[in-house]
Amino acid sequence: MDPRFRPCHLIKAKKHREIMATETATTIPSIAPKASVLVPLYIYPVSDKTWQPLYEAIAAHPTVDFLVIVNPNSGPGVSFLPGRDYVREVPKLNDYANVTTVGYVLIDYCRRPLSDVYADIKTYAGWATNNENTGLGVKGIFLDETPNHHSTERAEYLYAVHQHIKAMWGILGDRLVIHNPGTPPDPGLVAPVPDGPDIVVTCEESYDRYRGNEVQKRLKEYHYDRARSGCIISAVPRDEMGSFVQELRHRGAYLFATDLVHDFYEDFGSGWHDFVTAMETP
Repeated sequence: MDPRFRPCHLIKAKKHREIMATETATTIPSIAPKASVLVPLYIYPVSDKTWQPLYEAIAAHPTVDFLVIVNPNSGPGVSFLPGRDYVREVPKLNDYANVTTVGYVLIDYCRRPLSDVYADIKTYAGWATNNENTGLGVKGIFLDETPNHHSTERAEYLYAVHQHIKAMWGILGDRLVIHNPGTPPDPGLVAPVPDGPDIVVTCEESYDRYRGNEVQKRLKEYHYDRARSGCIISAVPRDEMGSFVQELRHRGAYLFATDLVHDFYEDFGSGWHDFVTAMETP
């Protein structure tokens, strides 16, 4: 087509793309800030090869920090120590300088009895017994299914759990407290540090949902500081993984992205290497 006779609507569309590209370039820095890989490690280690993709990524990217959520049985299980497979594998994770492990605890939107939640936390704390020899200790607790709508009762519940974790001997390191509401919670549920969580997973969605207006509107209206925010995004197109992760690193400091559409907590997926590489790329 002769550019002198290009239809008006094509000229306008081209101009719009140029404007959007210019605005994006001026509002988003070219170098993505450093972020940690957030790993929901809900895959049972049936052998010493099950977690091999994770070990390989950790070793290949020593400048990338990995925050690994260990989850033997929707929590620590009923025994004082986890099963022998976890006793074999968790110390391998803790041997890496760029890995922090935390224990998974379900709270069912503050409906689970506090006594049961405290029992799970105590079990994880018990893993640190003779930690120098076993290497099993975790450095925080990941609280799954925290609420996003405020009530006085919920705020008091979360504060009680927070204080319990921070005071628990046997939870090592900084005793991280991580909330996972999967969406930005009402401000009344997230007090400033040190009285509130260290990390909040403000988005746990599929790629298409994340791109949609509903999710973006809530992320904008209930904004949390990047340094405290985490995102878990599934069904990311493989050919967009690199650019998407670069973009996401401006949104949160703790990230997990996978190309898997279904059962994405049960496999690393074919895009795992692309994701971790994008976390290191400037």
